[in-house]
Amino acid sequence: MATTTAPDSSEHDTRLSRSITTTLLFFFIVGDTLGAGIYTLVGTMATDVGGMLWLPLVIALVLALLTAGTYAELITKYPHAGGASRYADRAFDKPFVTFIIGFLMLSSGITTSAALANAFAGDYLASFFGDESLPSSVAIPVRLVFLAVLIAVNLRGVRESLSANVVFTCIEVSGLVLVIVLAAIVFGSGDGDPSRILTPASDTPLLSGAFAASITAFFSFLGFEAAANMAEEVKEPTRAYPRALFGAILTAATVYLLIALGAAIVVDPTTMAESTGPLLEVVKASGIGVPSWLFSAIALVAITNGALLFMVMASRATYGLAEVGLLPSVFGKVLEGRRTPWVAILVVGGATMAMSMIGDVSQLADTTVLLLVLVFISANVSVLVLKKKDSVDHDHFTIPSVVPVLALLASLLLLTQMESTVWLVGAGYLVVGVVLFLVARATRKREVASEGTMEDRV
Repeated sequence: MATTTAPDSSEHDTRLSRSITTTLLFFFIVGDTLGAGIYTLVGTMATDVGGMLWLPLVIALVLALLTAGTYAELITKYPHAGGASRYADRAFDKPFVTFIIGFLMLSSGITTSAALANAFAGDYLASFFGDESLPSSVAIPVRLVFLAVLIAVNLRGVRESLSANVVFTCIEVSGLVLVIVLAAIVFGSGDGDPSRILTPASDTPLLSGAFAASITAFFSFLGFEAAANMAEEVKEPTRAYPRALFGAILTAATVYLLIALGAAIVVDPTTMAESTGPLLEVVKASGIGVPSWLFSAIALVAITNGALLFMVMASRATYGLAEVGLLPSVFGKVLEGRRTPWVAILVVGGATMAMSMIGDVSQLADTTVLLLVLVFISANVSVLVLKKKDSVDHDHFTIPSVVPVLALLASLLLLTQMESTVWLVGAGYLVVGVVLFLVARATRKREVASEGTMEDRV
């Protein structure tokens, strides 16, 4: 589906080295997508769909693939860092719209990190102490200390953060493979109950439960959109991006579906629904002798990795908005020596701590999905506008207009499943964003006026 209108000039239109191959990009997206969500939220899905965990994952996969088509066209058409906010700026040329999209992205990073901080203080950690769950008097300090450590790592530098990510990603993938292998052994030995994969929740209509659970399932697919920020460093982006993007999403989906099927066969959905460490229940129920503490440690590494990556993303997005004058300039201050955006990191860290106090894992995950679905709506509208409004002088991947239209409809359907509390938190973010935008604009006007006065005096 790539156009062939002119020689590809996108390779040279950047100051950065295009050194990322298709294979490296594929593994980057897989590592960004396969993450902590599946470790923590299988139980939440079981509440809505019983043993039919695969159904909301399939629904979420369809939405992810549709939106990935939009990103594949936009990234290869405009192979520069910036993501959805850059596409919105190009399509609408409205600073406020650009800001809101960027602010929604950084807000999603805050909410995701808060959700994962809550998950860190859940059943996986409690298994080390022999408790079913940690009391709030212990869980709250654990969350705060956990986030404080991540803030310190973030302040130290992005190189340290991303170096840790490589190791953490290998560990978290090994945990998912372990669950699949254990479930296969149980199934192969004739144990478990395969009929559960076709048994819905007894107290929830199947379709309404499936669409409600698809919000949670979609959280597990988030991460592929971050690949847009690597665009300036990819070799042959027109060829590399579609292959890596779709390949990575389908790879993640295969792993998720195998886990969903295996978990439902091995563990009763009610048991999963009552646990904040549902995959640990699979390990325990397998009876194969894998120590609970070992798998819990792997899960905690996965949760830590996800929280760290999203905090890094949110702090850099905050810094970037300050750099272009869309947030107050104080957010752009850099730490001497380490050259890290310390104000942005501390503000993001403080906001994450606050968010971890006001919602549970499921509510915060759903809020993240709300924020990013709004971003995806912007991207899908942008690609439709730019198909008519703008052309470029190099080959790029294209999709039929029906794809972003279907993605828009799917996104709107997902929004109808959001609970009122999730919308309330989302509205709160928007209010904060508008206030910060107005402060930044007023500050910029004063700076311009001051510079003009000084020039008159000279």
